[in-house]
Amino acid sequence: MSLKKAREVLGVSQKAGPGEVRRAFREAAKRAHPDRPGGNPERFRQVVDAYHLLQTSSAERAAARDTVIQPPARTERAAPQDGRLSIPPLIALNGGKVEHRLTDGRLLNVSLPAGMRTGDKVRLDTTELEVAVRGDGDLLVRGNDVWISVSLDPAMLAEGGRIAVDSPLGRKVIWVDRKAGERGLVRLEGQGLPARGRHRQGHLFFRLAPATGKVDSAARTLLRRFAAAWAA
Repeated sequence: MSLKKAREVLGVSQKAGPGEVRRAFREAAKRAHPDRPGGNPERFRQVVDAYHLLQTSSAERAAARDTVIQPPARTERAAPQDGRLSIPPLIALNGGKVEHRLTDGRLLNVSLPAGMRTGDKVRLDTTELEVAVRGDGDLLVRGNDVWISVSLDPAMLAEGGRIAVDSPLGRKVIWVDRKAGERGLVRLEGQGLPARGRHRQGHLFFRLAPATGKVDSAARTLLRRFAAAWAA
């Protein structure tokens, strides 16, 4: 569902604020609720989906207006290896400083640009090292692409929609359609490692796995969303 369609479903304009959207949702939900005369389950589902879509859009706009204060840059200590410079995925993605101890015992600080790949060469003093991007928990790099593993409610995977995911790269809003839910994979184009030299721009992949716990039915989850939205 597009934002335009969502506004049409609730009968609000593009300039409608959160309060107006909430009031419009409640009125539309009353009319469409399956337990009321003239109600329609499909129409009710559209009303709930439209409300959540407009909520998410509003939150994204608010987040974009906020000033993000980055924590102080820190130096990543790379594990000493002969001929290799091991770096974590976040350094490969954003650049930063790493430490490396040479075979003669000297400890060097190295500033690396964003977009380093496994196999790239770095010269430290008179020594040439080969970069190796290591995995870091649920975050890893494959070639040009960044992969993140996340766990979601099984019902959420089955229903799909716009989902906010907390990841090592911060909060990301992804769209999970039926196909993505079945495959357990979502791709965000152009959000992987940045282009650098001969390397092309990479993509960001989310590997989706069902969280352990009781699996709700789609109808129960829909009603739960409705109740949460109604109370908001």
